[in-house]
Amino acid sequence: MNYDRAKQIFTEALKLAPEDRGANLDEQCGEDRELRVQVEALLDHHSTVKDPPEKPTEQPIPGEYQRGDTVGPFTIRERVGGGGMGTVYLASQTSPVRRQVALKVIKPGFDTRNTLARFQAEQQALAMMDHPGIAKVLEAGATESGRPWFAMEYIRGEQLNTYCDNNKLDTRQRLELFIKICEAVQHAHQKGIMHRDLKPSNILVMRDEHDDHHPKVIDFGIAKAVSSTLSDMSLHTNIGQPVGTLPYMSPEQVRGLQDIDTRTDVYTLGVILYELIVGKPPFAEDTTSHTGQEALKHAIREVDPPKPSTQLSSIEVDKATAIATARRTDTDALRHTLRRELEWIPLKALHKDRRDRYSSPEALARDVQRYLDGDALEAGPITRTYRFKKFLKRNKGSVATSASFLVVLISAMVVSLVFWVQAVRNAADLVIANEELKRTKD
Repeated sequence: MNYDRAKQIFTEALKLAPEDRGANLDEQCGEDRELRVQVEALLDHHSTVKDPPEKPTEQPIPGEYQRGDTVGPFTIRERVGGGGMGTVYLASQTSPVRRQVALKVIKPGFDTRNTLARFQAEQQALAMMDHPGIAKVLEAGATESGRPWFAMEYIRGEQLNTYCDNNKLDTRQRLELFIKICEAVQHAHQKGIMHRDLKPSNILVMRDEHDDHHPKVIDFGIAKAVSSTLSDMSLHTNIGQPVGTLPYMSPEQVRGLQDIDTRTDVYTLGVILYELIVGKPPFAEDTTSHTGQEALKHAIREVDPPKPSTQLSSIEVDKATAIATARRTDTDALRHTLRRELEWIPLKALHKDRRDRYSSPEALARDVQRYLDGDALEAGPITRTYRFKKFLKRNKGSVATSASFLVVLISAMVVSLVFWVQAVRNAADLVIANEELKRTKD
């Protein structure tokens, strides 16, 4: 008997209304009668345990829904997460179909008429996507107070980094999983949809009966839908709320550029890959204070990310050991792996100049596959030549002035050299003429 599996199903069943548990057990246990009996025994025992003394009633958080509240055709079961833009609930629907959904309700402040219109337009674009690695958006609407909501398929999975660490996926398994994520993002790009808020918490991973790992990317297009028309590509909306998550933002997002394209998602995929193999993002400054946020923004805009092997060496010994153990290896072996071609890939995706990044998630995935196959990579090491070129880009004015002065100096030296050579020749000719004259007289 797999008690851990029984406990997992039991824990999930507790989140459901009693009338919904039977169908859930049918789905989770299938033909495994022994597993079904074990879960039902746990549920029966739980129902006989006396309720603990009542705790003082907690005040509900303003703007959030409680168990039993209805939003559109959905009934709230529990709060399962939240972010800068919205709160996510597990909700159920009984008519016209019975199903569970992940319901994302946008927080107050984004609930404008224009936002709702963008949500509705975005839903049509999202409906065009059909990929096993992308969570489907089932419905969209607005609450009675006008706050937009999205109903997405409910994914029984764990966040990317949590899943990889809990299941101790080694580096190769993590890279194979990452390729699937890139394929999902590439599909969305082909449909004209950018994510703009990719991060590990927006990627849920499930394991099937064959022990294969399947990622699902969620929240596609929502960042675009909540941003205003005038600042559609900027770091903040018109009410000052960030569109995206700062540690995973691209330099152009942080700068507030207006012409952001799909290479922004490529950059963020680079951050995700970096964290997958190292255990820590390239820039992990404190974001709880204004000073920390400004330092992180500066790093994203101006500072080259450290090599993954260097980043691992900078981590405390105990934490580095835990990171290596979660990848079924030790710190020395992991550092050796990162020192090779593997670290070239995220560093190429993380270039400040998007023209130097991979052109697409597909190109990034191809290079990861080349690494796994032992083939030559499109990415390469950051050489002295690269650093010199970057120095030239950063110092165009002073370099141009220095170059002009150098040209003048060299020109003057060349002219002086020409005159000197000519003078030497004239002196030689004079000596020869004198010698000839002397011989003639003799």
